[in-house]
Amino acid sequence: MQPGRLAVPARKLFAQGRRRGSQGLSPLCAGFPKCPAFAPRLNPLGQPIGAALPEWTGASAPDWTPMQGRFCRLEPLEPGHADALQRAFALDRSGAMWTYMPCGPFADAGALRNWLDSVTRRPDPMFFAILDAQTGDPVGFASFLRIDPANGVIEVGWIAFSPLLQRRPAATEAMHLMMARVFDDWGYRRYEWKCDTLNAGSRRAAERLGFRYDGLFRQAVIYKQRNRDTAWFSVLDGDWPAIRAAQRAWLAPDNFDADGQQRQNLGEMMSETRKSAPARD
Repeated sequence: MQPGRLAVPARKLFAQGRRRGSQGLSPLCAGFPKCPAFAPRLNPLGQPIGAALPEWTGASAPDWTPMQGRFCRLEPLEPGHADALQRAFALDRSGAMWTYMPCGPFADAGALRNWLDSVTRRPDPMFFAILDAQTGDPVGFASFLRIDPANGVIEVGWIAFSPLLQRRPAATEAMHLMMARVFDDWGYRRYEWKCDTLNAGSRRAAERLGFRYDGLFRQAVIYKQRNRDTAWFSVLDGDWPAIRAAQRAWLAPDNFDADGQQRQNLGEMMSETRKSAPARD
């Protein structure tokens, strides 16, 4: 067989995939259980190709405009945030929040300030401080990174939540505000979340927020003198309307009782959203 040629003609494989329906897999996918069905288009050479995007001109370049919510505010991370951030981070006595982070823990505010000096106000990653809406104090940070406006792909990462932010509505709202900025304001097609596959907490958080698991990149990173197999998750622009509605419903005032406890569970809401969502090709 000549290089680049299919053992079975593409038109025949395409027809087989169509007969199986959207869940059918082509013979080319043997041994790859996650391989999608054939694309619904063929080029003049009879090769299956992806959906046409004739009107795509790229996403907007990110900007530093702050993001305001009911529970938190996101603003550009600055070295001046170091003292308050270190006080918040110091509440994590065990240092467990830093196990899967490339940075930290920091010995003191000076060490944190030095690190902030090296990473803040850069074009990529773009770090934002997460401030408590009531106190105005920074309680964590997160960033946009691997920013690719031409292809409409952007990632969220470097997420550091102090104990003052962990398992609180402000943490969910911060992630919602960043996701809304990506899709509603900047027009991206794909929003990524990546983590050490051993980081069960990060994996659960991604799925709770509506991200779908894409796969595993083995031996992708070395950090803190150890290997990292990286789990990839994503939200696509087509997923976003239903995810946005679920996140907004969870964050709504009427979803919390007088003691601030949730009435509905966001993870369960996302499970229902996935059941009604069309399968990804």
